[in-house]
Amino acid sequence: MFGKKKLKVATLGVVGLMALSGCGLQPATSTLPELQEGTLKPIEGVNDEKVTVTSKNFTEQLVLGKIAVLTADAAGFDVTDMTNVPGSQPSRNLMTSGQAQIGWEYTGTAWLTYMGEKEAIPDAQKQWEAVKDKDAENNLTWGKPAPLNNTYAFAVREDFAKKNNIKSLDDIAKVPVDQRTMCVESEFNSRSDGLNPMLEKYGLKRGAPDGIPNSNISVMDTGTVYAATAKGDCNFGEVFTTDGRIPALNLTVLQDTREFFPKYNGSPVFNTDLVKKHPELEDRFQQVSKLLDDKTMQDLNYQVDVEGKDPGDVALDWMDKQGLVKKE
Repeated sequence: MFGKKKLKVATLGVVGLMALSGCGLQPATSTLPELQEGTLKPIEGVNDEKVTVTSKNFTEQLVLGKIAVLTADAAGFDVTDMTNVPGSQPSRNLMTSGQAQIGWEYTGTAWLTYMGEKEAIPDAQKQWEAVKDKDAENNLTWGKPAPLNNTYAFAVREDFAKKNNIKSLDDIAKVPVDQRTMCVESEFNSRSDGLNPMLEKYGLKRGAPDGIPNSNISVMDTGTVYAATAKGDCNFGEVFTTDGRIPALNLTVLQDTREFFPKYNGSPVFNTDLVKKHPELEDRFQQVSKLLDDKTMQDLNYQVDVEGKDPGDVALDWMDKQGLVKKE
C-alpha cells in the first residue's frame, strides 16, 4: 500500500529559484491519496528516491502530468509535483536543466519548436526516433510514444459527414463549392504549415471559384471554431485531435490521408541519468502510455473542460479503472 503524503517543493538551485519566481511558477500543491498496488509495481531499489514531475498548464498536459505523478509514485519514488508550469519553454527548461526528471512532451513540439527543424517527418515512428536521438544530447531520454496524436485536423458535424459520406480531407472536394465553408483560427489561417498549404496538398486552391472561395473562410478565435462548426455556421472546422469538445459537440475528425499535418504524439520524457539508474521506469510508463489514444484523451480532456472535474481526480479515476493503481 502506498502511503498518503504531501507532494514536496522541488529543491532548486539559486538560479532556478530566481527564474521560477520571476515567472510566477510555484509547485502544484496536492496530496497523493491512499493507493493500493495495481499492475504498476514498485521498482526494486528505488526506496522513496526523490523525483520531480513537470507539465505545461493546459488541460491535456495537466492530466498527463498527474498521470506521471501517480505512475512515478506507484514505481516507488517520492514525487514532487511541479505540474501546471505556465508555458512550454519554462517546462522544457526544467527538464533540460535537470531540475525536473519526468514529463510528457509531443514529438512535433520538440522537433519543430525546441529543436528548430523546418520540416516535420510524416512517419510517426521515424519522427519519434529523430526526436529521441537528438534530445539525447540534452541528457533526455524519450520513452515509447503513446498512440495519442494531438495535432491539427478538420472536423465536421456527424450528420453532415453521414449525409455526404465524408471521412477524409480528400472528401471536401465531393461537396458543392457553396458548402465548402471553413472556420479556422487566425494563426492557422496564416502560418506556413496552415490552411493554404493544406488546401494545396489536397488539390483545393484558395480563392478559386472551383476551390475554396475566400468568402467561404471565416477566421475566428479557437474556442469559437468548435461551437460554430457544431451549429453549422461552417461545415469544416479546424480542431485539435484530442480536444474534449469534439465528442461533446458530436463532431467527426476527418482523416489526413495525405499526411499533411505534423505528428504530435505524446511521449514520457525522462532525465537520462534517472533511467540509467532505474531502467525499469521506462517500462512502467510504457504500461500507461500504450493505453492513451486520441479517443481516451478526448474523454479525459472532456471531463476537465466540460464537466469541470479536477485533472488529478480524472487521472486517478482513469488509472484506477485501468487497474494500474487502485484507490482505497
